Amino acid sequence: MKRVFIAAAALCVVSLMCGGALASVDLKLGHAINEQDVFHAAALHFKESVEARTGGEVTVSVYPNATLGDERNLLESLKMGTIDMGIITGGPVVNFLPSFGVLDLPFLFSSPEHAYKVLDGPVGQGFIKEMEKLGWKCLAYGERGFRNLTNNKRPVAKPEDMKDLKIRVMQNPIYIDSFTALGANAVPMAWTEALTALQQGTIDGQENPLNVITAYNINESNKYLSVTRHAYAPNIIAMSVRTWNKLTPEQQAIVQESALAAAKYNRDIDNEKEAEWLNQLKDKGMQVTEPDLAAFREAVSGVYEKYEAQYGKELIQSILNTK
Repeated sequence: MKRVFIAAAALCVVSLMCGGALASVDLKLGHAINEQDVFHAAALHFKESVEARTGGEVTVSVYPNATLGDERNLLESLKMGTIDMGIITGGPVVNFLPSFGVLDLPFLFSSPEHAYKVLDGPVGQGFIKEMEKLGWKCLAYGERGFRNLTNNKRPVAKPEDMKDLKIRVMQNPIYIDSFTALGANAVPMAWTEALTALQQGTIDGQENPLNVITAYNINESNKYLSVTRHAYAPNIIAMSVRTWNKLTPEQQAIVQESALAAAKYNRDIDNEKEAEWLNQLKDKGMQVTEPDLAAFREAVSGVYEKYEAQYGKELIQSILNTK
């Protein structure tokens, strides 16, 4: 009996030394948004599912408000394996995976359903394979949503109204090119810096989905909202490949399924509450303009021409034609 006990103990030690999965795992999940945002709701949904389904064998610690770094830093940390998970807006991904930028082309998607079919289909799955080569296990596509323009200078109903407005955009070349084409002064910066810049008036406005505009009370610094829906932004619910490889197959399956459920929860909230968020912003005094977007699409046509060589005209057209 003593020999059996010693052999079993030795086997456990060897397993741990060789990188086998630990019985108990705590996943550190970071995102850059506050607790009022749908990112946080999705993170909590994921946490509850994983912990319930593993009986507490796998726990999830959620760190909002860029506690573990802004979105670009989160991506770098996932790559190095210094954090386990992140829910991250798709825009910054382009800095590491340039081909992902095709999804950021202005007015590419006509509806949420259109975006979901592309992301959950062959195009999106192809990007997941590419991300894994970079050290990210993309478990699911949630959503940041359709983005809209706010500013503190004037209503924007046509591209000419954007002339010389200092607009914060994500650190993403397509967003910079798109807003430059519309006549704005595009100012790329991290979201945490943008909030201070808006309060101090060093920038005139920003662009984000209604959930962000509401969660961060952008109405306090920006009076004017234009429902431009100029770009659709997914998010990625991602895990470091290094962490993924430490999980057992059973744990991996639960994590994967929980991430897909959290992504659906994220999307459902956005679709159910978009009209509510718009009404809240109106009630808070924002002046809302719903512009005719034909002139905006025409103004950014040169952005498509510029990026066709990089992404391929066929890929862009296939996304536009997805039904």
